[in-house]
Amino acid sequence: MKERKIIQVDEKVPLGLLVPLSLQHMFAMFGASVLVPFVLGINPAIVLFMNGLGTLLFIFLTKGKAPAYLGSSFAFLGPAAIVIDKMGYEYAQGGFVVVGLVGCVLAFVVYKFGTAWIDVVLPAAAMGPVVALIGLELAGTAASTAGLIVGEGEAIDTKNVIVFVVTLGVAVFGSVLFRKFLAVIPILIAVVAGYVAAIACGLVDFSAVAAAPLFALPKFQMAKFDLDAILIILPVILVITSEHIGHQVVTSKIVGRDLLKDPGLHRSLLGDNLSTAISGLIGSVPTTTYGENIGVMAVTKVYSVRVIAGAAILSLCASFIGKLSMLIQTIPGPVIGGISFLLYGMIGASGIRILVDAKVDYAKSQNLILTSVIFVVGLSGIAISLGNVELKGMVLSSVVGMVLSLIFHFLDKAKLTNDYEE
Repeated sequence: MKERKIIQVDEKVPLGLLVPLSLQHMFAMFGASVLVPFVLGINPAIVLFMNGLGTLLFIFLTKGKAPAYLGSSFAFLGPAAIVIDKMGYEYAQGGFVVVGLVGCVLAFVVYKFGTAWIDVVLPAAAMGPVVALIGLELAGTAASTAGLIVGEGEAIDTKNVIVFVVTLGVAVFGSVLFRKFLAVIPILIAVVAGYVAAIACGLVDFSAVAAAPLFALPKFQMAKFDLDAILIILPVILVITSEHIGHQVVTSKIVGRDLLKDPGLHRSLLGDNLSTAISGLIGSVPTTTYGENIGVMAVTKVYSVRVIAGAAILSLCASFIGKLSMLIQTIPGPVIGGISFLLYGMIGASGIRILVDAKVDYAKSQNLILTSVIFVVGLSGIAISLGNVELKGMVLSSVVGMVLSLIFHFLDKAKLTNDYEE
């Protein structure tokens, strides 16, 4: 097992290898996942609990064939903040529940009508750049988290730069130079190295860990429902569906299996959205498949669902151990940013890989136009508001790509495009 370069989705992993691989996945998702509850003003322990439970539910519903870790979704932040400000967090929870249930209905529709429509609305020339944008539009977030982007007149802290360089350097060169056992845990080693560097630079404060109780229950609270709150949050279903399809496509390319067909997009949609509904019901934040963990798989070539399940169990345990939960929260931004810098780039490269593998012919005008327009829309900063939901970046570019692809499809059927010109 240690000598092999790839550990496939359904392969068993020895316990001695399973624990560090699972820790690696939990650390990869942690920084982004706990940021959402901080922004919304709730305790992150309930989020760690639901991330673990939601991931296990997803694995069960996808029959252990789709390696994906469910973390906190950023797509809901805008409309949720409006509802929280007007009515309180419990009513935002009600909106999360309804969005999740609508997503479950969508999963049933996909089950009845299949996924052939995806190749029509998002052909390779469109899907490639959309997937690439999942990682590329987050590049600024990674740099900001690392403390490398500061306000006008402010200076970048040298300590942040040192920790960032140590973390990223170990992740990059470890991925290239490590062998055997170390070759599959370069991200975990990079996190540890960055954390040690952060302690040496005085960026870690252990006072909150000392004050935290050894064991603590996550704070559960039931959702409340209001029609106005639901209508404010409901349009997010467009965002999370586009994001989910993109994540499943890029994961399929990484693991070398078509996850849209087996276990099926309907199963992964059901797992993702049912987890969101349960999260909202008990007081957590909506969940989504996480790009950071997709990046870990791309770097390590370890795709085993058992590793993802191990990370989910660790997250569940951490939610009940007060000191452990608080210790994980002491991981500073430069460490998380350094890891994310590499992982987001790997997702972007996976989008380019879709174009290469599909052998997209850019001598055809429509392929060139699709890729060009999608990249420009996604990276330009253009935003369109639908009520209280803002479409921008990858989501807006995927909508634009779908519209253009459908138009080109019908023009092709009528043989009106100049690609048919002799």
